[in-house]
Parts: sequence; structure tokens; C-alpha cells
Amino acid sequence: TFHRGNEKTPGRVVTLQEDYNGYTWGVGYELHGLQIAAVLKYLNIREAVLGGYDTKLVKFYPQEEEADEPVLALVYIATPQNPSYLGPASEEDIAAQIIVSSGRAGHNIEYLLRLADFMRYHCPQVEDEHLFSIEEALISILPCIYPAEEPLVQ
Repeated sequence: TFHRGNEKTPGRVVTLQEDYNGYTWGVGYELHGLQIAAVLKYLNIREAVLGGYDTKLVKFYPQEEEADEPVLALVYIATPQNPSYLGPASEEDIAAQIIVSSGRAGHNIEYLLRLADFMRYHCPQVEDEHLFSIEEALISILPCIYPAEEPLVQ
């Protein structure tokens, strides 16, 4: 709720759920030396202590051609006990929640549109039906809520 929403209108963000047969696409960050302790301390407080996520090590397959083997990566997996987890909903309901949500990091609309753009640019081979269906629902609902002369994203 903090970054892309608030207590009254919680936002939606990408949330990993445990699925032993599932996979996800994204970016991995390689840390070295002193970065490791500082970043892990920050993320463990933000995600595990405050956020209600479990940490897991998973195999990460870099897209780079020179990457022969997967590397172990740390991910944060949502738990049912996470107080900010909104649970499953239809794409239309998720889009409606996104449209009315804004937090300290900006409007939830911006988050969704940037995420969809990222996937199209960096992972063009992936057809994320769930993500793109939410984006489509959001785009179809927006004209009914916001007049065309009001900018949505600054």
C-alpha cells in the first residue's frame, strides 16, 4: 500500500507466489563486496519484516548468450499472511483498483503501464496474458473516469 497506494485505496504491484512448476521473467542484480550486506539488510527489513514475504533461493537463467548455467537468486515470495496482499481478482477488478490508487512512489497506473512496456521491450518473446489483460482493461476503463484533457502520467 505504501509505494503505489495507501490505506484507503491499496495499490497493486507484481507479487510472486510460490509455484514449484511456475516461472517468471524479470531482472536480476549482481551484488559484490560491501553491497551485499547493505542491500540484504534493507531488503530483508522492507520485504520480510515489514512486507510479509518469505525469502527463497531460485534458479535464475540470464538471457545473455554467454550465460551457460543458471545462477542462484534470492526472491521474495508473498505469503497469505502478508497484510498488503489483496488476493486474486478478475483483470477488470484489478484494473479498477489500479486506476484509483496512488502512493509515495507515484500512481499505480504508471506502475502498470511501465511494467507492460518493460515486458514488451525486454522480453518480447513472452506473452504475459494476465499482465496485458489488466493493461487492456485499464485502458478501456480510463476514458470513462478521466477526461481526455487530464494527463495521467507526468
